[in-house]
Amino acid sequence: MENKMFCYQCQETAGCQGCTQFGVCGKSPDLAKMQDLLIYVTKGLSEVTTQLRAQGSNITPEINHYITVNLFTTITNANFDDEIFYKRVIETLSIKNLLLKQILDASTLTPAALWSADTRTALEEKAATVGVLTTENEDIRSLRELIIYGLKGLAAYLKHANELSSESDEICAFLQRALAATLDDNLSADALIALTLETGKFGVDGMALLDSANTGSYGNPEITKVNIGVGTKPGILISGHDLKDLELLLEQTKGTGVDVYTHSEMLPAHYYPAFKKYDNFVGNYGNAWWKQKEEFESFRGPILMTTNCVVPPAVSYKDRLFTTGASGVTGCTHIEKDENGHKDFTKIIELAKTCDAPIQIEEGEIIGGFAHNQVLALADKIVDAVKSGAIRKFFVMAGCDGRQKSRNYYTDFAKALPKDTVILTAGCAKYKYNKLDLGDIGGIPRVLDAGQCNDSYSLAVIALKLKEVFGLEDINELPIAYNIAWYEQKAVIVLLALLHLGVKKIHLGPTLPAFLSPNVAKVLVETFGIAGIGTVDDDLKLFLE
Repeated sequence: MENKMFCYQCQETAGCQGCTQFGVCGKSPDLAKMQDLLIYVTKGLSEVTTQLRAQGSNITPEINHYITVNLFTTITNANFDDEIFYKRVIETLSIKNLLLKQILDASTLTPAALWSADTRTALEEKAATVGVLTTENEDIRSLRELIIYGLKGLAAYLKHANELSSESDEICAFLQRALAATLDDNLSADALIALTLETGKFGVDGMALLDSANTGSYGNPEITKVNIGVGTKPGILISGHDLKDLELLLEQTKGTGVDVYTHSEMLPAHYYPAFKKYDNFVGNYGNAWWKQKEEFESFRGPILMTTNCVVPPAVSYKDRLFTTGASGVTGCTHIEKDENGHKDFTKIIELAKTCDAPIQIEEGEIIGGFAHNQVLALADKIVDAVKSGAIRKFFVMAGCDGRQKSRNYYTDFAKALPKDTVILTAGCAKYKYNKLDLGDIGGIPRVLDAGQCNDSYSLAVIALKLKEVFGLEDINELPIAYNIAWYEQKAVIVLLALLHLGVKKIHLGPTLPAFLSPNVAKVLVETFGIAGIGTVDDDLKLFLE
């Protein structure tokens, strides 16, 4: 059967090989091709900005931001609005064509930097020719895509930091240079491997930038109990990752009689001191992103999607789903910034006032807030517990959740862990075990939630600090095992960041990425000890030997 599209950037890609007829995520072949074209023209723009920097020219923050958002919109489950991609392709070409006039010598530029078009037909024709499979060599293709997916994850971190007025031209320059390098047919596999590891280095830098932006704006996360029940007032449900959007929504809902609930990756917002002053910030509703169709239905009020993790909505609640930032869904209202960078959520608030209160689907509380500052405050207690044998081992079970039944492995694994072990987590993978009531060790909860996937930096900081405290030469000497669930491209940059920090023997599941060719996978296995998962019993024996 002829391919209508080709995409294998997420863990749930069809048959662990690639979506060729329709995306498992819900994107159509036409949307997939236009996303391919947006990546292609963004590579071309990045080649131009990289050459301009080499000439000594400055690239404005606005152009850096545009490239960042281009990448972010193509992350899995971020944007399903075809028109957004046509618009961004045209705008990207316009920006690039203006910058091309400043290039002193265009003779070395690739076709991606020089190509342009201004009709929909021309765009559609070009889109069919620039997809992943146009790189014929399987290993070169694999390495290029590994870099691109890492850069998409890095772009997500940059976008959130930028929203809080944190900038890094150095990181943006690397992102653009690396993206442009995926056009270079002269780069060998070894050169691309080196660039992959460099991407991990800047992944660490990007996560540190975002961590500083978040904590500088909202304070250091602290141990917090979060309500998972509901109140009697109408509510707005906010999902995704963007804390600035949450701040704006909370400010605009003060005194309106409308409550605000978090969903999925927005849960860790409750851990920040700055948000605790809002009386109408009442709790978290539901679970990980993939359950949103049933949970958005029962919520009954409007939902604001701030980033990726969108599931194309059912008709029954589509008129209650709003998007903003890099997210989008055809037929849903999108909230844009005004000329002053402000977002007006009045439409959402007024709709909420006409809705019934959410239907309760759970009750009780869950505890979180164990980002690096909070955990390091407990360092003496944790070190004593390790030295006494009360804590035998830490298990980093960060990453993503998903709808495949094979992901129940992580629930079963958490349940089977000995009671002298502690789980360190970040991302929505925690929903597989954060409500299991696994108890504590001397007052230290056995599930330490550092926050969003955006907060995975905390897990690296904690590991490096423990290495220092125990006086170890190698981070791999720590009593820490890595059993990570992955789904989309932010998990890719986290993986590359860990590799840059020297972490070895990371297990990835429920499957290894489809975009790793056998030869590239072999390099990762032999160099870093990357492995998949097996059965719970076999993996426990392996980790605890």
